[in-house]
Amino acid sequence: MIGIVVLLDAAAVAALVVQGRRDSMAAARAQSLSVAQTFAHAPGVAAALDSKDPTAVLQPRAEQIRQSTGVEYVVVAGTNGVRYTHRDIALIGRQIPGPYKEALDGEPVTRTVEGNRGRAVNSAVAVPRKDGSAAGLVAVGIKVEAVNRLAYPSLPLTIGAGIAALVLTVAGATVVGRRLSRQTRGLGPTEMTRMYEHHDAVLHAVREGVLIIGADRRLLLANDEARRLLDLPPDAEGRAVTDLGLARGTAELLASGQVATDELRPAGDRLLAVNLRPTEDRGGQPGMVATLRDTTELRAVTGRAETVRERLTLLYRAGALIGTTLDVTTTAQELADVAAPGFADAVTVDLADSVLRGEEPRTPTGDALRLRRTAVRSPVEDHPLHPAGHAVDYVPTTAEGLGTGVGHTWIVADLTTSRQWREPDPEQAARLLEHGYHSLLSVPLRARGVILGIANFWRGRNEEPFDLDDLSFAEELVARAAVSVDNARRYTREHEMAVTLQRSLLPRGLPEQNALDVAYRYLPAQAGVGGDWFDVIPLSGARVALVVGDVVGHGLHAAATMGRLRTTVLNFSTLDLAPDELLGHLDELVVRMDQDEGSGGAAITGATCLYAIYDAVSGRCTVARAGHPGPALVLPDGTVSFPEIPAGLPLGIGGMPFEMTEIEVPEGGRLVLYTDGLVERRDRDIDDGLELLRRSLADRDRTPEETCDDVLEAMLPSRPGDDVALLVARTRILDPSRRVQWDVPPDPAAVAGVRRQATRWLADQGLDEEGFVTELILSELVTNAIRYGSEPIKVRLLHDRSLICEVSDCSSTSPHLRYAATTDEGGRGLFLVAQFAQRWGVRYTDRGKVIWSEQTLGGPPPAEWPL
Repeated sequence: MIGIVVLLDAAAVAALVVQGRRDSMAAARAQSLSVAQTFAHAPGVAAALDSKDPTAVLQPRAEQIRQSTGVEYVVVAGTNGVRYTHRDIALIGRQIPGPYKEALDGEPVTRTVEGNRGRAVNSAVAVPRKDGSAAGLVAVGIKVEAVNRLAYPSLPLTIGAGIAALVLTVAGATVVGRRLSRQTRGLGPTEMTRMYEHHDAVLHAVREGVLIIGADRRLLLANDEARRLLDLPPDAEGRAVTDLGLARGTAELLASGQVATDELRPAGDRLLAVNLRPTEDRGGQPGMVATLRDTTELRAVTGRAETVRERLTLLYRAGALIGTTLDVTTTAQELADVAAPGFADAVTVDLADSVLRGEEPRTPTGDALRLRRTAVRSPVEDHPLHPAGHAVDYVPTTAEGLGTGVGHTWIVADLTTSRQWREPDPEQAARLLEHGYHSLLSVPLRARGVILGIANFWRGRNEEPFDLDDLSFAEELVARAAVSVDNARRYTREHEMAVTLQRSLLPRGLPEQNALDVAYRYLPAQAGVGGDWFDVIPLSGARVALVVGDVVGHGLHAAATMGRLRTTVLNFSTLDLAPDELLGHLDELVVRMDQDEGSGGAAITGATCLYAIYDAVSGRCTVARAGHPGPALVLPDGTVSFPEIPAGLPLGIGGMPFEMTEIEVPEGGRLVLYTDGLVERRDRDIDDGLELLRRSLADRDRTPEETCDDVLEAMLPSRPGDDVALLVARTRILDPSRRVQWDVPPDPAAVAGVRRQATRWLADQGLDEEGFVTELILSELVTNAIRYGSEPIKVRLLHDRSLICEVSDCSSTSPHLRYAATTDEGGRGLFLVAQFAQRWGVRYTDRGKVIWSEQTLGGPPPAEWPL
């Protein structure tokens, strides 16, 4: 600190010396210029310069002036720069060194020049004539050494004053330093400098206004932002805040001295948020500090940001809510529900009829584009908008129609001033205006470059008309919805095709038979058509086959595969195969189908099947399954069981035989067959599903129809996620009085006895008219068995809806129908049987074979058997 003071004092002394010399030089310049100007304007000088001998006249006068003024020299020269006078006579007649032409132009010139007698302060002045022209010039010089001699006498006094000032300064600096150290709390100069720089930078750079108000409510400091926000006058510091011309509310708040947080106060055309805090809380002087924020722009920006946020939220909701189902109408309604009332007060969605049917949309042609009102959303019920289902025509000659044809939006900011909007339907337009609708935005739903329909957004309660920002948002919203609508349309088309195919492949009704009382239910999956199927197939000998199958997947491929498998099962059933043999053949067929499809085709990814044959004569049921859920057996007393049936592998895997199980079903019992969609769900284990099925079947006797309803109500409260096929069959037993069986000895003579016994039994059954044909059929079948078969040979007659004749033996040799030649003595027996019987066939058993025939009865068959 003392060193700084010494340096400052030395600098001050040096400055005084320099200043003394500078002042001397300035005095020398002034003196030389004054002498030059006085001599140049003296009377007779200009005339002497114009005379023949200027030196003779001017030399004495110049020397007199030099000696009287104490200057170094007085030189008079002509306009050509040649000297006429000089203290050194030898230099008269010579050229003046240095510039002199500037002085001849009329402006005096004072400079320090190097002369033959050393450095001198030289002033040159032009000698004017009466007409203003220069007759010559006068140059007066003072040597620099003479100037320095003038300053030297003051040096001792200057140095002494410097020493005295040094002593006083050191003493004062010591006292002031101690006091500053106490006031700055020990902070050094560097810290204080940095603190001040930061304070000044922050105070004037922040985008908040800062005011410091003293305890007397006078303004002590205001930064640049505060001056801008409050429009303060330049002399605002030191004045009372109530005298600054502020708004009354703002001035009162600043002068109140109370703590305030984000108090909104007007300031001209701005709205400021004012915060007030006391300064003495932190150890400062009493007063208040106020911060000001301009919320006018912030509010506008916040409003825009809020609008953008709401639009983004709405788009997010649209992505989650639009397209939740693959239904065109539902998707259109979801678009309307999302957009109203958040974006528009009312929304209508009009779609082409072809889109609603799932067909490919067509390019609009003709005088008008006809669409169908598909969805409407309005906050009020008595709105004038056309209801859903109403046909809406868009005329191409209007702006709306033209916009639709080329796929552009159409925005009408003010409906009251638009003539084109009213022209298609003036009455409807008037009703809309009466209900307060004032702005319209129409956006076509486009997918793959084709118009699907139009979404119309209406505003009534919202006073803001639609603008370009709204148009951009509406296009984005409708574009997303259009993709969902097109997906739903394509799904509708595929779904309709699959449903049509499936309906054509599933049974349209149950065949007539008396062995079982059957009811069924089929529920397609919510996501589409699947590959579940069922069948009821009457077989020979009062037997009925029950089939339930499932093809993995949904859609056309699953439905087509299901049809192929069902047709195959129907064909195999005509061979009267046992369930395990039939599933074996079906498995081989599926393997072959997968091989034929190859790696590039759509192979069967999985299929299961259950095949059961119920015999109404024995009351027994033989069952085999290929990876399919086993049946449920409900006894007449309400007891429910799930018989143990070997599962087997699903169809198409191959390599393993299927096992067949025979179960006894009492008369009046119910066989329940189903697909896995009934008992399996994502949120439910299969064991829980089976237990729920058990409870729904137990306790009381019900008809098959009632059983189906109760099971579906208990198991499927909503539409299933997978296909469900349910088949309920209540069993009957053929009345023993309607069946008869004889053993036949292997003697051709026994044929006559068989015919007689059959005739008597037919008479007892009231079937006398069928006696002749029956005798003929039995004669041929028994004769073939005796001739080509092996013992034991049996004959059985069954009186069902038709008359069934069965001849069994222990041989596996099967007869074949053929045309006999005219010279053949035999070979016509089966031909006669085929001609007289409705149908005939061969059924193999584990002990041999059964050749059977069915005859249509002349009278009406019994409707059903008594239980």
